[in-house]
Amino acid sequence: MKKKIISRSALGFPLGIAIGYIITIFISLGWANGSYSPCVPELVSVMGNEIYAVILQALLCGLLGAGFAASSVIWDIEHWSIVKQTGIYFGIISVIMMPIAYLTYWMEHSIIGFLSYFGIFGLIFIIIWIVQFMTGRHTVKKMNANLYKSKE
Repeated sequence: MKKKIISRSALGFPLGIAIGYIITIFISLGWANGSYSPCVPELVSVMGNEIYAVILQALLCGLLGAGFAASSVIWDIEHWSIVKQTGIYFGIISVIMMPIAYLTYWMEHSIIGFLSYFGIFGLIFIIIWIVQFMTGRHTVKKMNANLYKSKE
C-alpha cells in the first residue's frame, strides 16, 4: 500500500501541475480579454511579483495532484463499502483542496467565499462520482452479459 501511495504521488505531482496549467489557459481564454493570466491578481500582490506567484501556484497544484493521486488507493480497499470509501476519499481531498484553494486565492477569503467554493467543489465531486459509478456499473453489466453468453 505504501509503495502504491508513493508511486501514485510521484505521478500525480506533474499531472497536478499540468492540469493547473491547462485550467489557467481556459480561464485566460474566458476572462482575460486576450491575455494570459497565470494566476489571480491577489496572489501576485501577496507574493510580490508574478513569477513568485506562479511558482507557488505550480508547487501547490503539484501537491494537489499528488494528494488526489495518493488518496486514490482508497478505491483499492475492497473490504470497505463504497460509502466508506467515498466518505474517506472526499474528506481527505477536501482537507488537501481547501487550504490550497485558500492559499492560491482561488476562493474569496471569507466565510461565504469558503462555503461557496466548498459547495462547488462538493457538487463537482458528486457529478464525477455519479459518472464514474454509472460507467463502472455499465462495465460490470457488460462483463456479466459476456460471462452469461460464454456459459451458453
